[in-house]
Amino acid sequence: MTGVLVKTCLLGALALTLLHSGAEAQCEETVIEQQFPGSYLAEFTVPAPTEITSFSLTITFSTPVDNVIYNDGTVTKVDDYTFILENPNMHANPGEGVHAKFTVEFTHNIPYVVNEVFNGEEICATFATTPVPMLNPCEETGMTPYDYNQALCMSFVFYEAQRSGKLPADQRVNWRFDSALDDGSDVGHDLTGGYYDAGDHVKFGFPMAYTATVLAWGLIDFAEGYEAAGQTDYGRVAVKWATDYFLKAHTATDELYGQVGNGGTDHAFWGRPEDMTMARPSYKIDEQKPGSDLAGETAAALAAASIVFQDVDSAYAAEMLGVAKELYDFADNYRDIYDNSITDATQYYHSWSGYGDELAWAALWLARATGDDTYLDRAKGHWDEFDFLADDVQQFSWDDKRAGVFALLTLLDGSSEYSDPLVKYLDWLKTTAPYTPQGLVFLDQWGANRHAANVAYISLWAAKHGIDTAANEEWARGQIGQLLGDNPLYQSFVVGFGENPPQRPHHRSSSCPSPPQTCDGMMTYDGPNHHVLYGALVGGPAQDGTYNDDRQDYQHNEVACDYNAAYSGALAALIELS
Repeated sequence: MTGVLVKTCLLGALALTLLHSGAEAQCEETVIEQQFPGSYLAEFTVPAPTEITSFSLTITFSTPVDNVIYNDGTVTKVDDYTFILENPNMHANPGEGVHAKFTVEFTHNIPYVVNEVFNGEEICATFATTPVPMLNPCEETGMTPYDYNQALCMSFVFYEAQRSGKLPADQRVNWRFDSALDDGSDVGHDLTGGYYDAGDHVKFGFPMAYTATVLAWGLIDFAEGYEAAGQTDYGRVAVKWATDYFLKAHTATDELYGQVGNGGTDHAFWGRPEDMTMARPSYKIDEQKPGSDLAGETAAALAAASIVFQDVDSAYAAEMLGVAKELYDFADNYRDIYDNSITDATQYYHSWSGYGDELAWAALWLARATGDDTYLDRAKGHWDEFDFLADDVQQFSWDDKRAGVFALLTLLDGSSEYSDPLVKYLDWLKTTAPYTPQGLVFLDQWGANRHAANVAYISLWAAKHGIDTAANEEWARGQIGQLLGDNPLYQSFVVGFGENPPQRPHHRSSSCPSPPQTCDGMMTYDGPNHHVLYGALVGGPAQDGTYNDDRQDYQHNEVACDYNAAYSGALAALIELS
């Protein structure tokens, strides 16, 4: 038969289902006769090879199935993908047709029959050679010199690939399914949801909170770019996936869960998050074991997100703002570096810059969200207390927020005391900072692309607010161009975008083939990842400009939620400028 391949494209709030033929998608013995929302009626037909006195059919589907109904016999569920249909009373002579009609019920993507075992004999195994690919849900728009619209759309597809928990019906990444539904059960709380950090499956709260803050910042200050690209709703959804989790993780006034999953145990597992069986411990900060940087950054995320949602869901915005205030006070009243309390995070996300920048950052976002100058005064107090200018600023990142503090103090106060350090930093980036031979500003050997995108965003923000507008715009456009392919390597560093994009990002779930195949050997597999991780920004080149598309090179080819945060805002800024 001719199978059916479904590609779901979300345009605004509307989902359009497009059907394409693809004979490889479905075993030919099974025909879908009628399709309904969330179910279909199918018939299995095969000639009897010998006399048949009973019937047994083991069916494996391409995606998870909720239920199979077979009215002529019994159904045994092996797992979410595999079901056994049996009828002990069926009889057929050699050559006669054996028929079985059954109904398949599902929640997300349509499940195709990819493997059949009839009376002990395998008669179809399409998944072994021809998996059904996911198509890019983001169309080209013709924007030049680079399609910033498409790149921004794809960035939010990447965030959908990073989702943990129960996935929604409008999930566009069709190779991801519900996962980690027991998160928090070890401590009696629901800690499901949020984002997997990078190519792994730990939920690190500190960089996740930074991601949400910066995504929200772009939605606020480059709203016109988001609207022009048609990505405002997707941006809000991406922020809310994180903030919903933060609200769950705030389990008491001075208590916040800041990590789920053990780094060492998680990193020893190369597989799909849907297949995880290891323990996923939950780690918290509280009055006895505080974490000012973690609580402060989470407060900043919720305060910034409250601005994003204040005109579309005022009750949700108010809830976030209330929790943001509590978390900021918790951060300020009970002070310590968070990974002194959540020690498992130290190896991965140690707070090198301390917690002073997060205290100021949180106070500034609360000042902006509330209009209450008390928070602005507290931010200025943190400025004086922590002497942010004692050491030169080199990055704006999940760890060091000082450049962002400069920007927000410039916006909310306007004094040259705060704008001069911002101008000085942006000048340093253009004139003194190290670069690769290709022209990418090189601020760290880990995720150089991410750092270039982060400071490009700061530069575009400054340009919009009248700070060396032409020079900062030009410089930032060049840095984003480097990421999208405007470099002597003719190399896009965004998966699925442009010319010669990476095909082997260090990312477990996209490297693995679709079930029921396993992930065995996928880390060292030489071929491209089995699924295209559309929109993900990879780490990028070494300082000498070299780059290899190597899955095992996590220093240069891993992806992460924080990598795409300021990058998304920079794309929106460039769309706004266009």
